[in-house]
Amino acid sequence: MFRYIRSTRVVTGGSLNRFIARQPIFNTDLDIFGYELLFRSSLENCFDGSNQDVASSCVIANSFLLFDLQEITHGKKAFLNCTRNVLIRDYATTFPRDLAIIELLEDIPADDEVLAACSALKKMGYLLALDDFVDSPACSPLLEYADIIKVDFLASSEQECQRLIETYAPRGIKFLAEKVETQELYEQAVMMGYSYFQGYFFSKPVIVSRKDISTAKVHHLKIIQEINAPDIDLKKLAQTIQLDISISYKLLKYINSVGFGLACKVNSIEHALMLLGAREARKWISLIAMTGLGDDKPDELILSSLMRGKACETLAPLVDMQEHSSDVFLMGLFSMLDALMGRPMEEVLEQLPIMDDIKKALLGNTGPLQDLLQLVIALERGDWTTMSLLASDLRLQEENLGDLHLEAMQWAQSMLNL
Repeated sequence: MFRYIRSTRVVTGGSLNRFIARQPIFNTDLDIFGYELLFRSSLENCFDGSNQDVASSCVIANSFLLFDLQEITHGKKAFLNCTRNVLIRDYATTFPRDLAIIELLEDIPADDEVLAACSALKKMGYLLALDDFVDSPACSPLLEYADIIKVDFLASSEQECQRLIETYAPRGIKFLAEKVETQELYEQAVMMGYSYFQGYFFSKPVIVSRKDISTAKVHHLKIIQEINAPDIDLKKLAQTIQLDISISYKLLKYINSVGFGLACKVNSIEHALMLLGAREARKWISLIAMTGLGDDKPDELILSSLMRGKACETLAPLVDMQEHSSDVFLMGLFSMLDALMGRPMEEVLEQLPIMDDIKKALLGNTGPLQDLLQLVIALERGDWTTMSLLASDLRLQEENLGDLHLEAMQWAQSMLNL
C-alpha cells in the first residue's frame, strides 16, 4: 500500500531522528479531507526483540506526543495506522477523537480482543477505517465497526472496486480509493460513488489536445518569465506586477512585515523590488506568482511546491550549493509546474529562462541537482529507502532531515497564509 506521512523519533548514538511525511486525502470536491499518518517501518532496531507489533505500538504511543496534530494536519482528519497491539492496548485514545481516524491495518485479525477494542473506540466517538480491504469471511466481523473502507485501486480489478461499494455502501460505510495515480482512475472512482481519494493523480497533468490556459495563469507565467530573465528590468517588472492586485498586495505586505524592520512604509512595487534585490526578488515573486497558478488546483499542490522549494534551499549549503540556493529553491518550487499548468514539463520549461542545469534536473536528468530534488521528494512521500540512499550519496546526515522537512512544512503553510 502506498503511504505518505510518516513520523519517527529514534534514539541512535545519542541523537534524535525525526521524520515526517504525509499524504493528503481528498473529497469529491478535491478539498483536503485529511492526511494519512504513518511511522517508519525500520523502527524495530530500537527494541531488543524483533516484534514489529510491539515496536509500532511503543513508537506510536510516544512519538506523536512530540508533534501537534493540529499543526501537522491544519485541523483536518488524521488517519493513524494501528497494529493489533496499538488497538488492544488502548494507545489509540492518546489522540483526540475529533481529529483522529483509527486505521486498522489489513493483517489485524478479527479476534475477540480486537472486536472489543473496536467496540470501545466506537462508543467513545472514534471513526474507524479498514485499510487495504479485501472481502473475506475473516474480515466480516470488522465491518460492523467500519466507518470507512479503503480499497487499493491498483491491486483490485474495476469489477471488484465496484462490487465492494455496491455491497457495503448501503450499510452507511464510506469508501476511500487508494493509489489513485491518474486522473482517469480518479474519475472512475467518482463515478462508482467513492467519497475519498488518496494518491498522486492531482500532480499529473491531463492533456486534452492543446488545453487552453486561463488569462490569469498566462499573466502569472509572464511574471515568472520576467523575474527569471538574465537581466531583470525592475521598472518593467514593477509595471507588470502592478497589473495583478493579489501579487502587488502580497509583495507589499511581505516587504512591510516586521521581519524587515524598515523605518518607513514601502508603498511602491518598484521600491519593494529594489529593496529585495534581484536574487531575492526572483525567489519571492516566483513564489507569489506560483500561488496564482494554483488557484484552480488543490491547495496541497501549491503547499508541496513551496515545501520542496524551501527544503532544497535549506539543503543547498549542506551539499556545497550555497551560492545557488536561490536557484535550487526555484527547482523545488517549479517541480510541479506541469500539474499546475496542465501541460508536460518539457513544454512549460521551454517558456522559462531558468538555468539549464535546473531545467535538466526538472526533466529527470541525473546529477547532483536531480539527486537533491529526489531526496526532498522522497522525504515528502515517506520513501525512506530512497531517502537514505540519496542522503548517503550527497553526504548528508540523515538524522537532520526530519526536522528540516517539518520546518519546510511550517514555512510553506505560513506562505500560503500571506
